[in-house]
Amino acid sequence: MYLRAVHAEQNTATLQQFVRANPLGIFTTAIDSNAFPFLQSSHIPFVLDVDESLDQTHLGVLRGHIARANPQAKALIEHLKSASGRGGDSANDSRILSRDVMVLFNGPAHHYVTPKFYRETKPATGKVVPTWNYSAVQVYGRATIFHDTKAAATTAYLDKQIRDLSLQCEVDIMGHSEKPWQVDDAPASYTELLKKAIIGVQIEIKDIGGKYKMSQEMPAGDREGVVEGFEALESDFGTEMAKIVKEKMMMSGN
Repeated sequence: MYLRAVHAEQNTATLQQFVRANPLGIFTTAIDSNAFPFLQSSHIPFVLDVDESLDQTHLGVLRGHIARANPQAKALIEHLKSASGRGGDSANDSRILSRDVMVLFNGPAHHYVTPKFYRETKPATGKVVPTWNYSAVQVYGRATIFHDTKAAATTAYLDKQIRDLSLQCEVDIMGHSEKPWQVDDAPASYTELLKKAIIGVQIEIKDIGGKYKMSQEMPAGDREGVVEGFEALESDFGTEMAKIVKEKMMMSGN
């Protein structure tokens, strides 16, 4: 991700909150395989764990799961079994990928920006071009894959993962704080069967970066024009974009 200084978000806590507010990440791997594509991506909702008790900033651990039938999952399992057979990762943990993975989280509001919005520069020089405003956070880390259905660690991981993810989505997204749907509301035999059809993905975050590309690079008059332009669209996206651009203007003091 290109992190131009004017757009980059430097506060780790803000980046972590962005991930929690937008938990659907694009999980990307690069794995050599004769049977599957080298590059693969899947949309996965994640739970972010952050250890606040540490003296230094903890970037966090992402927890998710994907379908065992997913070609990306098959490539992951193939890679781990092959490495373990060669004695590569088995000395440490045969569930840990040898290469880093990437997860991209996108903000819900993004929009094309027409040069017609720029009320300062366009009339003065005409030296403006279209762009696209958006927000995103990118994470790199080392992944542990829980895929052995006979392993106690896999059972424990998946049980905690699906319970925590369900509660997070029920409360934080749906607002069901009093009576959220819980895994135990479904028959145990049914959920146990479904757990065998997924694998766990746990990512220890090694690097996190993000940006709000919201016209901060433009002069104050142009940014005001962007806010007015988005508001004039009278759409949900337009209203949200105008709000974020305005917030970034206030943070910059202009």
